[in-house]
Amino acid sequence: MTRRTHFLLKWLLFVSVITVCQQTSSAAAPAPAWAQNGMIVSAHSAASQAGLEMLKNGGNAADAAAATAFALGVVEGYSSGLGGGSFILYHDAAEGKTYVIDGRERAPYKAAADMYVDKKTGAIIPGLSTTGILAGGTPGHLKALNLLLNNHGTLPLSDVLAPAIALADTGFEITQTYVRVLEFYYHKLLLFPSTFDILFHPDSTLLNLGEKLLQKDLANTYRLIAEQGEDAFYTGEIADKIVAAMKAEKGLITHKDLQEYRAASREPVVGSYKDCEIHSMPPPSSGGAHLIEILNILERYDLGYMGLNSSETIHHLAEAMKRAFADRSFYMGDPDFVDVPVDGLISKMYADSLAWYISRYQATPVQSEGNPYSYMPSDETFPGGKQTTHFSVIDKWGNMAAVTATINTGFGSGYVIPGTGIFLNNEMDDFSSQPGVPNYFGLVGAEANAIAPGKRPLSSMTPTLLFRDGQPFMVVGSPGGPRIITTVLQVILNVIDHGLDIQEAVDAPRIHHQWLPDRIYIEEGIPADVIQNLVIKGHDVYVGGYWSAAQAILIDLDTGLIYGGADSRIEGSAAGY
Repeated sequence: MTRRTHFLLKWLLFVSVITVCQQTSSAAAPAPAWAQNGMIVSAHSAASQAGLEMLKNGGNAADAAAATAFALGVVEGYSSGLGGGSFILYHDAAEGKTYVIDGRERAPYKAAADMYVDKKTGAIIPGLSTTGILAGGTPGHLKALNLLLNNHGTLPLSDVLAPAIALADTGFEITQTYVRVLEFYYHKLLLFPSTFDILFHPDSTLLNLGEKLLQKDLANTYRLIAEQGEDAFYTGEIADKIVAAMKAEKGLITHKDLQEYRAASREPVVGSYKDCEIHSMPPPSSGGAHLIEILNILERYDLGYMGLNSSETIHHLAEAMKRAFADRSFYMGDPDFVDVPVDGLISKMYADSLAWYISRYQATPVQSEGNPYSYMPSDETFPGGKQTTHFSVIDKWGNMAAVTATINTGFGSGYVIPGTGIFLNNEMDDFSSQPGVPNYFGLVGAEANAIAPGKRPLSSMTPTLLFRDGQPFMVVGSPGGPRIITTVLQVILNVIDHGLDIQEAVDAPRIHHQWLPDRIYIEEGIPADVIQNLVIKGHDVYVGGYWSAAQAILIDLDTGLIYGGADSRIEGSAAGY
């Protein structure tokens, strides 16, 4: 393709999006919710209320976070639940310390690096890593929540589970977001009788807007856990049902996988941006390291002067994003299996080396990953150093929880473990089934993220805490696959550089670049002249849709008031008192 033809195609793309942009009106964001004593911001009002109930009953942020998570597993079961995993950042205000809990799913012990490869052709078998029982890893969500409660909570597990049990037992009304997800995954859900019984009418039509979704099996599963603790799931009656389903459907998860699963305690990735200290999720999440890597690159630019979502701002965001995602594709994996050069990736000097190649006026292609190993600290310098949901919580004592939980794509594998009401995840797709072959989200990976027994797949989940002058300042995170990282990034920039309130910050149109494909994805609402200028700079631009739903909290350090921003892209809810 000639350069002239390539530019013509880009120009035609620009012309095609003008109409969309002109027809899109960005309504002003509503005022953020505010409170004095505590706040929960989640993707569903019933889940936020479940967490708020814990705070009002004397519980802390850990209790509220667990109650919110269990409730989301009922009312937003297409995104998270007992059949999946989660990452938790918890800041203990009294200790002044941030704790990290890794409840990521693990590959079953019977898993193999080539388990999704056709042995005759050498090609990936379509759908095998995303649909059905072979797509599921060993769930860790309950282990993570239980560890959070045991180490930091104050209320009994039975109290924390009570709101979720009631929601599953008596039902809740289906929302418009739930309907859209149901319709999108209709054909996957139709494959499994245990799923059909929950989400379909007898005539094979889906539940619809305003109808009540009852989940009696899930209610009974929660009751067993309330009575017997996590053992009910990992060694008891629920474990028996999971293993029976695996044997019947030729799955891989065994009693040994469940019995030997452990949630991991890790150290946060710590960086800074201007006057804020950032604590975020370490590997096996790529989120924290690459969030800080991108911020380090952008710190040299006056984004506030360039303007919110101007062509110059978006250009610099995209150039920084694609360099970080090139590194993600090569270096990231489970730190229990591979050496991840986190310290190099988050080095300010490494960011300097990457920024050297960014032109203000023209898009520059990124051929491969950088070399963060040259920027790893030595022992002499630092002795002894070494489809998803998100919700944010803060209590009256200043304890904070940022929790991102997932079963991967909508409704995970699509398979409900019979008799449990649990949707099994399809997190095995987050491994690199073959180096260089894109997964569901279009991400490519290398050997660092290859499948291995007991290994945790790479994630983009980015629960993040920000501190200013040593005081809690922000709690933020989002769903959205690889776009989680860039969503969290832009919410932070919108507050720090562009001076938006927290509701405006989560509602503002967003962009995304993940290196491959070499394209900027832009939500509707960006003006046509901005698109034109990006095309002139040499960017391939795609406009349309939305892909994430940030849930964030901001603390006004002058007044002590707590502000919550629930993303208006979905029916999210900020609840405080």
